[in-house]
Amino acid sequence: MAAILESLLGSCANKLQNIISDEAILILGVEEELAEVLRRVELIRCCIYDAEKWRTKELAVNNWLGQLRDVIYDVDEILDVARCKGSKLLLDNPSSSSRSASYKGLSVSSCFCNIGSRHDVAVRIKSLNKRIEKISKDTTFLTFSSSTQPTGNGPTSKVIRSSNLVEPNLVGKEIIHSSKKLVDLALAHKGNKSYKLAIVGTGGVGKTTLAQKIFNDKKIKGSFKLQAWICVSQDYNQVTVLKEVLRNIGVYHEQGETIAELQRKLAETVEGKSFFLVLDDVWHPNVWADLLRTPFHTTNSGVILVTTRDDQIAMRIGIQHTHQVDLMSAEVGWELLWKSMNIAEEKEVHNLRNTGMEIVDKCGRLPLAIKVTASALASKDLTENEWRKFLGKYSGSHGMLSDEIEGALYLSYDELPHRLKQCFLYCALYTEDSIIYRGVVTKLWIAEGFIMEQQGQLLEDTAEGYYYELIHRNLLQPDNTIFNQAQCRTHDLLRQLACKLSQDECFIGDVETLRGENMSKLRRLSVVSKKDKLVLTSMDNMVVKVRTFLAFYGPWKIEDAFFKRFLLLRVLALNYSIVRNIPDSIAKLIHLRLLDLGHTGISHLPESIGSLKNLQVLSLINCDALHSLPSGMTQLCNLRCLRLTGTKVNKVPKGIGKLNLL
Repeated sequence: MAAILESLLGSCANKLQNIISDEAILILGVEEELAEVLRRVELIRCCIYDAEKWRTKELAVNNWLGQLRDVIYDVDEILDVARCKGSKLLLDNPSSSSRSASYKGLSVSSCFCNIGSRHDVAVRIKSLNKRIEKISKDTTFLTFSSSTQPTGNGPTSKVIRSSNLVEPNLVGKEIIHSSKKLVDLALAHKGNKSYKLAIVGTGGVGKTTLAQKIFNDKKIKGSFKLQAWICVSQDYNQVTVLKEVLRNIGVYHEQGETIAELQRKLAETVEGKSFFLVLDDVWHPNVWADLLRTPFHTTNSGVILVTTRDDQIAMRIGIQHTHQVDLMSAEVGWELLWKSMNIAEEKEVHNLRNTGMEIVDKCGRLPLAIKVTASALASKDLTENEWRKFLGKYSGSHGMLSDEIEGALYLSYDELPHRLKQCFLYCALYTEDSIIYRGVVTKLWIAEGFIMEQQGQLLEDTAEGYYYELIHRNLLQPDNTIFNQAQCRTHDLLRQLACKLSQDECFIGDVETLRGENMSKLRRLSVVSKKDKLVLTSMDNMVVKVRTFLAFYGPWKIEDAFFKRFLLLRVLALNYSIVRNIPDSIAKLIHLRLLDLGHTGISHLPESIGSLKNLQVLSLINCDALHSLPSGMTQLCNLRCLRLTGTKVNKVPKGIGKLNLL
């Protein structure tokens, strides 16, 4: 938890520094109270690294960290409230742009309004200061020592973006030999009805990398009429898999088509043609036996390449040849380490060879862990002292994570600037093997407040820089067949790490399984449910602190009471659900930054939507029943993105053109 809190504290301190001189704060006259909050946050921030060493050993430390997390989130929320109230006063009294002028020339009613707003905000800030003071005087805190560890405020490195198809960083003779052998096998059996190959090995060992090299081989491309690459994952959806196969071969599918209809369409498309199909990350044999075998029976010839961790899965699919991928040798692992650091020749780091070998062993000789570690080492000086210091950190990470592999990945996370830490952990909300779209995830990061404003640069551009930085550090895996790497995934080992680090405040799954006390601690929910109606756990007399609520795929109906309970939401994504109505009570969600209602059945939006002064993104993609927008939308002064693709809106309110950020 301390690792997450370090990034929260850093983000909170930056926001406080930026907002104290804001006109909306000056007119309220609470800058001194906020300056005191900043001073105390900075004090605690100096000792948070020491807390990490103790957190697995002392229950008291965990409790203390939990209290600190809650108060930092509350600081973030009061900053929102203060900015909103101050901005309203500025709109009512445009001549009052500083504290000295805040009462001058105002009407009596305006003065009382100002006093009332200031009192409300000041009381809440004073209460927060008392809570922070209590936390800083706790005996647990007094046992920590100040740290000179870097706080990750430095700029992220500039990443070169490329639209070219980039082959993975391959090293060693083994992968070249293995690739040639499997390509030759595929070509030798291309006349078979369905010849099946499998690449088997533990997670992160390089199965997908080898499969990509085979899939991209020119001989394969030239020998098969149709090719498709499908990420299956542990909890796959049959309809999604069939649609993805059809998309890969350029076939359009209709909304609402059944499994049988999709299978029939696939069978008609591949009939009489040759086919090369990759099923990556298979956990269940049914994906072939029950779903794809029948439609592919119509092919003239075909080769199916499966990657899996379990050789029993391969046997049950009926694999004719299995290729086992073993751990890298220490020599090849060392080669991968320095090449992944963009070092041209080994002689540049030959003096670090022995230490490098130790690092490779700590990574379990897994390619994924080695590449991620290399990205972290790339920012270090090429000296024995620096590498030894990095290696020494492993002893500090063992207590937190289950084995050395996760320890290696954790160190690379630990080296991230605090802004990137939050962005990486947020990706844990995506289900296994989900596609992460750059344009979507960057907007989610902005809505959560992870993206800090930089002079002369749009927030969206800064967020894209973070996205490419995570790719550069091998923490996100891009789809290099997509222009500018606009889609990516999180490797399951890295996703497990992100889930473990954020488990105190994030939940992915069926929310109906949550107990009330667990719900009260959560900040982010990603709903996975196959039920017709989303029924939330009983929340009587419970404060819900959730900031992000993602329900990417339905169908669900959501009770109106939802909008009265989740009052701290910044992100609400109900896309692909069968929600038809948005109640007036949505006006209570004053913190909301992003509202995604794409692919839903809504026919109108309430006028009260104009109360969402912080709303930045409104997505209404493919809302077929929506034909007009309410006049209240002209009040959305911070709206910077309105998405209407595929929506038949024929009436927009007068004055919408005055929204300057659109």
